[in-house]
Amino acid sequence: MHTFYVSEQIHPDAVAELSRMGQVHLGYGDDAVAYTDIADTVDAVLLRAEIFDADKISNSPNLTIIARHGVGTNNVDIAAATAASVWVTTTPGSNSRAVAEHVFALLLSLARKTPTAAHGTAAGGWAALKPTLTGFELGGRVLGLLGFGNIAVTVSEIARGFGMRVLVADPYVADTDIEARGCVPVTLDQLITDADILSLHLPLTDGTRNLFDASTIARMRPGAILLNTARGGLIDEQALLDALDDGRLGGAALDVLDGEAADPKDPLAHSPRIAEHLAAHDNLIVTPHVGGQTTESLRNAGAGAVQCIRQALAGEGPDNAVNSITPALEPVPVS
Repeated sequence: MHTFYVSEQIHPDAVAELSRMGQVHLGYGDDAVAYTDIADTVDAVLLRAEIFDADKISNSPNLTIIARHGVGTNNVDIAAATAASVWVTTTPGSNSRAVAEHVFALLLSLARKTPTAAHGTAAGGWAALKPTLTGFELGGRVLGLLGFGNIAVTVSEIARGFGMRVLVADPYVADTDIEARGCVPVTLDQLITDADILSLHLPLTDGTRNLFDASTIARMRPGAILLNTARGGLIDEQALLDALDDGRLGGAALDVLDGEAADPKDPLAHSPRIAEHLAAHDNLIVTPHVGGQTTESLRNAGAGAVQCIRQALAGEGPDNAVNSITPALEPVPVS
């Protein structure tokens, strides 16, 4: 019998499928267990936001695969996994629609001041609030996409439905492919200076960390809006708050925070100034990394991760592996 660990809540269909394959330990809910208490028995991990470092890997003698529920791998020590002959996989495309729609949920909330309107109305402020709630339309605005993977492509399709002009900067995508999607390829400098709304869709690397620092933000259009549903750490949060405080930026919406690297369960505790700003201003919206959290997305990601686990335990090279394991692992019978 195999032993599995699931770090955070996933679709129940995926849990049920793993249960048919062996024993499942959950890192959440009433029966939550700490991974360190079962590390020596676990064959496969289905991982969401929990940090999986070299210590956890080295204390997992039976571990064959870390199957990420999603596309990012910043919370996994891939080098340590590879050295230990542990596969690391992702589920690309599983949450593209969900995250793209969340981009517009955030953008429309800023454009129409929806949180302020809803909270104020609930508090009985209908008449007093209404004159302060004039927003703006998306039609005719310039949307800039930094990165043009699955999520950004879907964002571009939705944006054009709103009548937006879409600029794209991505050195890894051919201009002809960008143009085929009805978008305009531009340089990073052009994107920063020309976009009314700028949405980030790139991984966090040494080269992209704090890419949007004070100097970059200062080059954005006055009153521009900055959106980040990709990875915390792409934006210098202190520089962002300075720009919001002095009115250089019209607004920002974040589904990810830099503090997630230290504490994925409570990153806001590592960003006290953001918490203070949220309490006093309506030009910043923060959501708890829920862009990909829809029923459909959870089902897709869970199924994809379970498939990778099946393949790895069968001695096959799993789909969407981000590392290479040699020599090939011996098959482990899967029921």
